[in-house]
Amino acid sequence: MVRKSFLSYNKTIWGPLELVEKLYPEAEEIGASVRDLPGLKTPLGRARAWLRLALMQKKMADYLRCLIIQRDLLSEFYEYHALMMEEEGAVIVGLLVGLNVIDANLCVKGEDLDSQVGVIDFSMYLKNEEDIGNKERNVQIAAILDQKNYVEELNRQLNSTVSSLHSRVDSLEKSNTKLIEELAIAKNNIIKLQEENHQLRSENKLILMKTQQHLEVTKVDVETELQTYKHSRQGLDEMYNEARRQLRDESQLRQDVENELAVQVSMKHEIELAMKLLEKDIHEKQDTLIGLRQQLEEVKAINIEMYQKLQGSEADLKEKNEIIARLEEKTNKITAAMRQLEQSDNDLLTQTRTIAMSLVKCASSDTQDQYKLVKDISF
Repeated sequence: MVRKSFLSYNKTIWGPLELVEKLYPEAEEIGASVRDLPGLKTPLGRARAWLRLALMQKKMADYLRCLIIQRDLLSEFYEYHALMMEEEGAVIVGLLVGLNVIDANLCVKGEDLDSQVGVIDFSMYLKNEEDIGNKERNVQIAAILDQKNYVEELNRQLNSTVSSLHSRVDSLEKSNTKLIEELAIAKNNIIKLQEENHQLRSENKLILMKTQQHLEVTKVDVETELQTYKHSRQGLDEMYNEARRQLRDESQLRQDVENELAVQVSMKHEIELAMKLLEKDIHEKQDTLIGLRQQLEEVKAINIEMYQKLQGSEADLKEKNEIIARLEEKTNKITAAMRQLEQSDNDLLTQTRTIAMSLVKCASSDTQDQYKLVKDISF
């Protein structure tokens, strides 16, 4: 498996295994567990831990099947003639289903999964027909093989420690060179900063002198402006008090005009009520006048009858003359009373009409003047 980069080919199996998390959501737990494991520094160690966890979950075949199906994604990591890109890859994944029968309980924490696995010697598990009877020789050979395995394991650990020390020395040398370069850069920066600091101090002194001069000038200007402001404020206060007094007077005048207007309106209502009462009294007097006229006509009819009877009877002439005299006297009185009543009604009607017209004119002129006055006050 080869993954291309800008510099060279980077051989790692961790790349395609990371794709399984995107294709199979249940694999996210394994990926997170692998990333959280302490001591794993290389992609190969992460891949070994991932394979052990997949075996313990009994889902390695399912994970790899999802990966085999996506050939377009695998082309980024494998060549076109690789085993995983051919049909044999699907066959191998199908054979991995048999691993689900095994209950694997593998150790992941504390294992050195980043280093190369040593050679496993299976010679101790092989039997030779010639050496079956020689137990002492077998024991010696077993001891030698154990020593050999111990030495190989010790050699492997020493090699790993030497390689780690070499890598640490290289990293320390690189960091030392970087620190030396950074120290030189820092010294140059310090020199530049000192020069800039000296220049800034000189500029700061010039700016301070200019600002002090400007502050003195502005202080004088502010004092003059403050004095002018005080004078203008005093004049504005006087104008404000005068305007407030005028407003109070105008509001009082408006209130008086409104009160007079209300009085005029009430007087107008009273005049209208008096006019209605006068009209009612005139109607009543006209009704009494009509009644008196009817009585006069009846008296005239009686006089005519009595006169006719007077012609028929001379014996009762004196009495009837007296009655006629009385009746004529009564009629004269009634007619005089009727004339006086008519004259008084006519005079009263003319007087009421003139009074009403004059009051209406006065009220209309007063209301117009009052409205004009209120309007002027409001403006």
